[in-house]
Amino acid sequence: MPQQVIIVGAGQAGFQVAASLRAKAFDGAVTIVGEEAAPPYQRPPLSKGYIKGEASETSVLLRPAEFYATHKIDLRVDTRVTAIDRAHAQVTLADGATLPYDSLVLATGARVRKLPVPGADLAGVVYVRTLPDAVTLKRLIAAANNVVVIGGGFIGLECAAVAATLGRKTTVLEAADRLMARVVSPVLSAYYLGLHRGHGVDVRLGVTVTDVLGTDGKVSGVPCGNGTVVPADLVVVGIGVIPNDELAKAAGLACERGIVADTLLRTADPNIYAIGDCAAFPHPMTPGLARLESVQNAVDQGKAVADAILGEARPYTAVPWFWSDQYDAKLQIVGICQDYDEPVTLGDTAEGRFSVLYFTDGGLIGIDSVNKAGDHMAGRKLLAAGKTVTLAQAREAGFDLRAAAK
Repeated sequence: MPQQVIIVGAGQAGFQVAASLRAKAFDGAVTIVGEEAAPPYQRPPLSKGYIKGEASETSVLLRPAEFYATHKIDLRVDTRVTAIDRAHAQVTLADGATLPYDSLVLATGARVRKLPVPGADLAGVVYVRTLPDAVTLKRLIAAANNVVVIGGGFIGLECAAVAATLGRKTTVLEAADRLMARVVSPVLSAYYLGLHRGHGVDVRLGVTVTDVLGTDGKVSGVPCGNGTVVPADLVVVGIGVIPNDELAKAAGLACERGIVADTLLRTADPNIYAIGDCAAFPHPMTPGLARLESVQNAVDQGKAVADAILGEARPYTAVPWFWSDQYDAKLQIVGICQDYDEPVTLGDTAEGRFSVLYFTDGGLIGIDSVNKAGDHMAGRKLLAAGKTVTLAQAREAGFDLRAAAK
């Protein structure tokens, strides 16, 4: 049984490993090393509730500070791991100190993709990934008049919804021809386009941002490629993230859009695991390697790795699920729905309460639900049990997904 567990990364996934080890009475040493100054915290509220004042810097913490002392978890914040020495089974910290390990968990997360254009470093151009990012955005949005959001994915649209709700003139610039194109179907994209425009947001599709304009070092506008310039005193950039795999690469571990792990979430080194946003791993619901950015994935993988460290390893096959809150619309996704043949819509999109079921070769692979929590839970139950609903069944008049899941 390992006696020294080092967890690199103090996000949701890293925290979960430590908490699960202690919950299962592991009595060895557990150390979490995190680069940020704050203890582990929730990220989802940062682009929503925190900015609106519905969440605080204390309420977003996963556990109060005393939890770590009580559970004998050595939490080292504001500390960076600079190298992994696999030959000697130790990590090196930025101050030169070394920490030995029997099991090493890489939960290094991901960082924002920076906007690669002139003017992106102007004051007033911000990102939302960390608690300090959210603190800055909350302060700036309170004083802003014209908010421009670059990127029509989850983070961008959640920030746009908050800005519009707070009464700011808000514009969304998206390079693709529809919103959230990477994760949802055209049905959902069209619904959210109407939702945001209905709340007064100026959504512009097919717009490539080539530069950001400023005056006296502060952002003043964003050109849109057709000669128009959108006024802006605040620009929020949400164009994706990059997995933090550099530490693993330097240690000679395979990386491919993330740190490559097997079905047990082990890297090529059996004493080193990779989990959360930084991990690329095989999953039965997708071809090739999956890299999933969700709280559910972070939590479930944290639990799975804790089990593996304790000698109870099992292949990680949890059904992925995600969510996004925008205005009063709660989008819940279960499964991986990109490679589908046929969609079937249940409910009325005009009422804002509907689900879209996705099928491949006549079998159900995933569901998007808007304000239909019952459908979402039914989908999770069906997919987790390996059951399916056929395309023909879903098309029958009066089909009830929740009844099918019983």
